[in-house]
Formats: sequence, structure tokens, C-alpha cells
Amino acid sequence: MINNEIKTKLESILEKAQESIKAAKDMDIINEIRVKVLGKKGELTAVLKGMKDVAPEDRPAVGQLVNDTRAKIETALDTVKTRLEKAQMEVKLAAEKIDVTLPARKYNIGHSHPNTIALEEVERIFIGMGYEVVEGPEIEYDLYNFEKLNIPANHPAKDEQDTFYINSDIVLRTQTSPAQAREMEKGKLPIRMISPGRVFRSDEVDATHSPSFHQIEGLVVDEHITFADLKGTLQEFARELFGSDIKTKFRPHHFPFTEPSAEMDVSCFKCGGKGCRFCKGEGWIEILGCGMVHPHVFEMCGIDPEKYTGFAFGVGLERIALLKYEIDDMRLLYENDIRFLNQF
Repeated sequence: MINNEIKTKLESILEKAQESIKAAKDMDIINEIRVKVLGKKGELTAVLKGMKDVAPEDRPAVGQLVNDTRAKIETALDTVKTRLEKAQMEVKLAAEKIDVTLPARKYNIGHSHPNTIALEEVERIFIGMGYEVVEGPEIEYDLYNFEKLNIPANHPAKDEQDTFYINSDIVLRTQTSPAQAREMEKGKLPIRMISPGRVFRSDEVDATHSPSFHQIEGLVVDEHITFADLKGTLQEFARELFGSDIKTKFRPHHFPFTEPSAEMDVSCFKCGGKGCRFCKGEGWIEILGCGMVHPHVFEMCGIDPEKYTGFAFGVGLERIALLKYEIDDMRLLYENDIRFLNQF
């Protein structure tokens, strides 16, 4: 009697489940049926929990009926699930159709900034001459930025109109020469180095000025260094950078950290020195400042000026980029205009 009741109940569960599965339109309904019938609190599980009321000799037969019913329901669920998944995939493929005959998507790969290209070329030239590349902090002590470079407290360069002061002792460096002072303090001689980096000055932004720009400064310290060594080094640098036909000339100038001091011009590499729009008709282009290291700078950095001599020079990285690539406005280097940058 009990077996007939259970059999009838199982047949009812199977019939209702098959009807629900057949009518299912999406995977959510299939999952709901699975939980309702086969889950821990499902209808078949409830039947199994009633096995305690079945006579021991009838339990195997009842268990087999339950398992057969479960298998039929699971088969129906899997069949409809497969059909629904296939239909969903067909809809997805139709919506995401790819035309394999179209050209592949092109990825834009960036390249070095004009400043970086110019810097790498300058570094290559000087490393080839045995120089070391040394960097220093952009936030610097007044002591290294001015005092150790023979720039006393009353010097115009220390005026707040030219320098960004954080406090009375700390500034945003106005040149990369502090890295040279720090290197000289180490006392490891001889020295052959360049110190590239970003510097800051309180300038108005225009075609040739910016409050933030880059410099490359060089230093050589050894015994018996003369102005002839300075001229030969910078002439070789100019030829490597602008071409083997470039000529150089040196004009007397004044810098507080060098004595004697000079500015170096190069012959115009556009007109060969004949005079053109690029060199403003002069045939020469000012390129950098240089000179023999002032003895007082050596003393401030703990080097004996009686035994050692040296020379120093400094050139603006942006100036090299502007000249080399014939750029008229320094601001173009910082505007991130892809139309401009793509030319390099």
C-alpha cells in the first residue's frame, strides 16, 4: 500500500517536472526546477526522508524507484539545458559576428620625446669620451646650489625673482652644477662627468623660456687640465652632434664658478656660416657656456687648486633639441600635441 502511494507520488513528481522542463524558456527556469525537485529541500528528497515509514523489505524497491525518477528528471534537464545553451550561443554569435576579412586593428606604439632623443645622443657622445653620467636631487640645499659654486649671498642669481625658494636653506635647483659639487666632495679624482637633469627658474613662459627646463652640465678635474683640453672636448662634441664640418669659436664671458669663462658658438649648420634665417644672418649660433673651474670652487669642495685644475660647461637640453630639429617654439616640447610629437 505504501509502495503504491510512493509510486503514484513519484510518477506525479516526474510528470510535473517534465512538463515544467519542456515549457522552460531560459536557464534560470531550468535551475529553479532543479532546485525545486532535486535540491536538498526538493520533492524527491522529501520522499527519501519518508523511507523510515517503509517496511525494511520494501526499501530497496522504493529506493530504486526514486533513483529512476531522479535519472529521468536529470536527463530531461540536461537535454533542455543543452538546447537552451546552443540557442543562446547562436544568438550571441549572431550579435558578435566578426568580419575576418577586415584588416587587423593597428596598435599605436609610442616613441621617445625629442628631449629624450637629444639627451641620449649627448650622453652617447660623452660616454664615448670616457665620461660618467651623474644625477643629483632636484630639491637642493642653497649651500650646493650657490655657495659651493662661488655664488655668495648678495649675488643677483640668488634673488627670489630668479629662484624658487622652499625656505632660506632649500631651493629648487637652478642648474645641475650641485651634482658636480657633490661629486667633487667625494674626493675621488680624477673626475670626468656630465650631470643632466631638470632645473627650475622663475621665468615667464614664452617661445624661449620656461620655469622648468633641462640642463646638461659637464665637469673634468685632473692634474694639468688646460683651456686647450676644454676647447678640444667641446669642438669634438659639436662635430659629433651637428656634423663634421661644424666650426666653433669662443667668446669671453663671465660666470662666477669659472675663470676664465667663455661662451661657445658653432657655425650655422643650415647655411655653413654664410648667414640665413636660422642663424639670423650671423652665420654663428650660441650653444653653451664654459670655462676653467674657479680655484675657490675647488677650495669649497675640498680639492687642492694648486695641484688640480679642471673645466666645466653647461648647455640647455631644450636648446639642443630646438636647434637640431629646427623647432621655433620651446612650448611645443611640453604641449603633448600628438601631431607635433609624431614627427620625431
